Amino acid sequence: MNAYELKALQTPLKEKYRNNPVAALVTLKAEGKLGENISCKVETGRAIASAGLHPATGGDGLHLCSGDMLLEALVACAGVTLKAVATSMGIEIKSGTVKAEGDIDFSGTLGVSKEVPVGFKMIRLYFLLETGASKETLEKLLQLTERYCVVYQTITKGTAINTSIEN
Repeated sequence: MNAYELKALQTPLKEKYRNNPVAALVTLKAEGKLGENISCKVETGRAIASAGLHPATGGDGLHLCSGDMLLEALVACAGVTLKAVATSMGIEIKSGTVKAEGDIDFSGTLGVSKEVPVGFKMIRLYFLLETGASKETLEKLLQLTERYCVVYQTITKGTAINTSIEN
């Protein structure tokens, strides 16, 4: 896809959302079924992903770790966003890799220490690109990728979550 084709796809949507802001609000959904032992099966749209405990919390390593899945969602969203922004800017990317690493202190998750926060302490996101673009152009590409990546913005800005439980 080139910049012209991308613009042709997105221009009618942008106009629609300008004229009717409510039309831009979309509710994404995910659902999981509690599985055997300590697991949860999540429908990904293409397959069933079975998540379970990470080996650092007693898991057997046979199930996906939800922390890994979060990093994978970040990589996927950042990669798609980077490609869309690069296309829009007319930047040719010959090849590229997006990597994410995250540090977790599992003593918080296991309740060993109430002082240790539960969750990632740090996430590092890397873009390794083969391109002829200048350093300034790549810096702008990174800035716009960060700005428009839904998962990146959700993680860095935080989002309120309402929870409920029913019987």
